[in-house]
Amino acid sequence: MHHPFTHVVSVPVDTSTARVHEEGWQSWSPSGAYALDMPPYRPTNDNWATVCYRPGVTAPAGTFQGEGLLALDPGDGTPVRLWAAPDPVREVPSIRLVVRDGVAEVSSDGPVKEWTGPDIQSVLGDWAAGLGLAAPRPAPTVWCSWYEYFTAVTEDDIHENLRAMDTLDLPVDVVQIDDGYQRALGDWLALSGRFHSRAGIADTIRARGRRAGIWTAPFLVDPSSSLAAEHPQWLVRDEDGGFTHAGHNWGHDLYVLDTTHPEAAAYLTEVFTTLRAEGYDYFKVDFLYAGALDGVRHASASVDALTAYRQGIELIRDAIGPDAYLLGCGAPILPSIGLFDAMRVSPDTAPHRRPEADDYSQPGQDPAEFTGVGRQWQHGRLWVNDPDCLMARPAVETREQWAAHVEATGGLMASSDRLLSLDTWGVDTTRRLLTGVTGGTDDAEAAE
Repeated sequence: MHHPFTHVVSVPVDTSTARVHEEGWQSWSPSGAYALDMPPYRPTNDNWATVCYRPGVTAPAGTFQGEGLLALDPGDGTPVRLWAAPDPVREVPSIRLVVRDGVAEVSSDGPVKEWTGPDIQSVLGDWAAGLGLAAPRPAPTVWCSWYEYFTAVTEDDIHENLRAMDTLDLPVDVVQIDDGYQRALGDWLALSGRFHSRAGIADTIRARGRRAGIWTAPFLVDPSSSLAAEHPQWLVRDEDGGFTHAGHNWGHDLYVLDTTHPEAAAYLTEVFTTLRAEGYDYFKVDFLYAGALDGVRHASASVDALTAYRQGIELIRDAIGPDAYLLGCGAPILPSIGLFDAMRVSPDTAPHRRPEADDYSQPGQDPAEFTGVGRQWQHGRLWVNDPDCLMARPAVETREQWAAHVEATGGLMASSDRLLSLDTWGVDTTRRLLTGVTGGTDDAEAAE
């Protein structure tokens, strides 16, 4: 699958001031600019390498590596140079840079084109603008259950926060139910014991003048789900005939839905058609990296992994219709171009600063800010950037700094607190961020 690396170009650099921007594979993969003496962020275990980075592609020590995009500011006053995939939705080469004796040696395992510009964010933005996409629709404001309730969310939690939005006069357009309502990953239409009626909640949300949103991880399948038990032929296989593993999460290994199988595709269509008919019109689709994993698919003879991924997202879009809002997360960035209204551009935030094991793909405010700033160039050009949710409750570490980052991005604004737990600062900050939504691309183009 992966081709050998061939030399692209040699560029003299000022080693004390040069910077290299690495573009990571998917939403959670660290992305941003580094000084030459700063080791880039890398996976600290094999599971995270699969779930949060580009599987099967490891950068050697002492090497910078971007997936489809790598930019170099030589630091000597000469233009910034960007090497980019010519056809980013179909082929995403890994691009490497090593500095030896004051010269950056660039190599790639696939074709690249070179762009130049005055600074890193500008040249990336120019590249994105050159794709000629229509400007994205403005994002609605959102309340999301995840960062307060996680998988333990109940129907009562949704009702309580719906009432609190009215009491606190918060301009929330969409109330989005996150992970926890479903019985198992893959069994999306079967409810966990904490929920009674998806359609009933959607009706309640809409009766209060708001829109209903819902989370899924459409390409993931829990091995203990009814889907895996009843339809093993719907799962992607590895070369040895076993099931392709999408990593380990929620306490178990994960399988991948093969959307090139006609029956699996029909099932995926049924899931999203059903949710749309129940009144949901905002869809957060998560853990999308799984749909682009290599493996043996029903249509493998004619369809490669990236094509299968894009066809799977197109199935979802067809089912929810053009007016519904589609937010991607955990998604391979370049293969997603042209498919989404909004995209998570960073790892998850968290009530704490530092990520587990200092792995910058893992939840934490530091990694979410690093990669969110590094990907600001995407906002308004590829989609609306989702910097992840505001958490403004008193228990959140450095909540002021996190709120400032979310506000500066100008992207999708979402609150994820138990609203009744907010103090005066929390309510005021939440209201301000939800009220002052802008769609500009230049609000936070931090100098990289």
